[in-house]
Parts: sequence; C-alpha cells; structure tokens
Amino acid sequence: MAASQLASDMRATFRTHKANALVAEGWLKPGGPKVILAKPNTFMNLSGGPVAALFKFYDIEPSQLIVLHDELDLDFDVVRIKHGGGHGGHNGLRDIIAAGGSPDFTRVRIGLGRPPGRQDAADFVLQDFSRNEREILPHILAHATDAVETIVVEGLTAAQQRFNSPPPARD
Repeated sequence: MAASQLASDMRATFRTHKANALVAEGWLKPGGPKVILAKPNTFMNLSGGPVAALFKFYDIEPSQLIVLHDELDLDFDVVRIKHGGGHGGHNGLRDIIAAGGSPDFTRVRIGLGRPPGRQDAADFVLQDFSRNEREILPHILAHATDAVETIVVEGLTAAQQRFNSPPPARD
C-alpha cells in the first residue's frame, strides 16, 4: 500500500516488468534522483527473485535498495527506519537477503503490532484491518512515504533522526 501511495505521489504508473514485478519509475521532486518502485508479483516470502532480477536489470546494488515491510515488533502506528541487519524472522526479508546476496539495504518498517493471544502470526498479518485501523492507515502510509522521501532526498542519517526519535513531550 505504501509503494502504491508513493507512485501516486510521484504521478507514476505501475507497469508489468520482466523481473516478475510491477514497476513504476519517476521522481519524488523535480531535479531529484530517479526512483524505481517495485511490487513483486510473487508471494511476500518469495520477494528475493524479483528484487535480484531488478538489481541486474537496473544495475543497482543492495545498498541502494529501500524495502518497505510490515513489522510485528512495532506497534500498529509506528514507522521506523533501519539499515542492514538480519531478517528478524521476516520471510520476505530473508528471501531478499538470500537472493540479493547482502543484508546491506535500508528498511522502512511499518508496525503492525503483535497478534493477540495465541493467534498465528501469518493469520494475523493476512487478516483485514479493523475499522479503527482503517481510519488510522492513511496517516501511517503518509508517514512511511515521508520516510522514503527523506531517505532519498536528505539521506539515511537525517531520516533516522527524524523518524526514529521519540515524539516530543506534550505539555
């Protein structure tokens, strides 16, 4: 959903790509670097193949990749930025790391929160959003797209400082 929002913000259209993905190309701002958005046509757990094919097609390195992904270890309304590291049990990240040959990419982690009780994590991430969550979701997606734009335009450090810092205390 965040990739679709970014494409809309860029006025870019997703098109079928031979890398088994939908791809949109454009700019976040005039004169800025070109951005390539991709949504693999595979199940999330098999994202690595399309990502590796896009690395080859566009001649880019893992360090140029920004992956937007759901994160059970963050509350529903939290967006955080991380560079490198392991997969943390996320099968999509595991596949991207394996296929791309490196964990050296940036992640925009979009919090889902933990499943309630003993609910299976896979069932939890695949269920529909609640009414309350659907009301909050546009704000979360805007926050995630702002994070990507900040990474691309201002750099990783500036983005981490802005998005990983706790919100200011309210009086």
